[in-house]
Amino acid sequence: MDTNTTTEIKRLAAFSDGATGGNPAGVVVGKALPSEAEMQKIAADVGYSETVFAAPEAGGWRVRYFSPEEEVAFCGHATVALGSVLAKQGGEGTFSLHLNSGNITVEAHLDGDTVQATLTSPPTRSAAAHPDLVVAALKLFGYEPSDLDPALPPGLAHAGNDHLVLALRDMAALARMDYDLTEGARLMRQHGLTTIDLVWIETKRKFHSRNAFAVGGVLEDPATGAAAAALSGYLRDIGWPHGGAIDIVQGEDMGSRSLLHAEIGNVAGEGIRVSGSTRAIGR
Repeated sequence: MDTNTTTEIKRLAAFSDGATGGNPAGVVVGKALPSEAEMQKIAADVGYSETVFAAPEAGGWRVRYFSPEEEVAFCGHATVALGSVLAKQGGEGTFSLHLNSGNITVEAHLDGDTVQATLTSPPTRSAAAHPDLVVAALKLFGYEPSDLDPALPPGLAHAGNDHLVLALRDMAALARMDYDLTEGARLMRQHGLTTIDLVWIETKRKFHSRNAFAVGGVLEDPATGAAAAALSGYLRDIGWPHGGAIDIVQGEDMGSRSLLHAEIGNVAGEGIRVSGSTRAIGR
């Protein structure tokens, strides 16, 4: 029990690599959602990049996400963690989730001691990134224009949240990602970004990613399902030869290797299916 005697917080790592890795999320499931102030306090006390809150509503679940700093419109890894909790509490299946901005689903299936979950993201959209934003982002991370991979132009990608996608030429550039948290939060708020998604393209269907999440008070996420969905929608929009799916490896440079699998349909704008496993973690 945490924060008070009536709120039970479960802690899971989503998009784990077997018994290791993944992104920690707090999960609170109750008969009703706590007040907004209570949810924000719980998320700050838990300290993970996001904590998800869920309560029964209209045949599904009313869901809200909070980072330690503020409410977040959509969080992929917390959704996968929530699916795992719901499956263990009431049996595996597909769960309807009612977010602030619309409805999505998460499927969860038991696989021995682990749970495999698949979210379907909100609708996607994308656009080219403005050159001034690209210049500012490169300056934030200490990169030069020559560090960018011309195979994937900088883009603004949306799947419930807005993300700036920057592809880097090599894994060494990705490994040296660093930035000032306060300046990163200022830049992201100025442009309405939830994360800046830095990627290295190993193959057309395998990406390595690092996600700066300064607006949530977190330097970086080890696994970001929302950004994976947004990136996938962007690849679809520009005609990238994805073959129907991509795999993303994230968190390697944090010592928390995480695995995300995204299925990309042919219909422009439709939600992306992002899958991964979960594992329970201690406090």
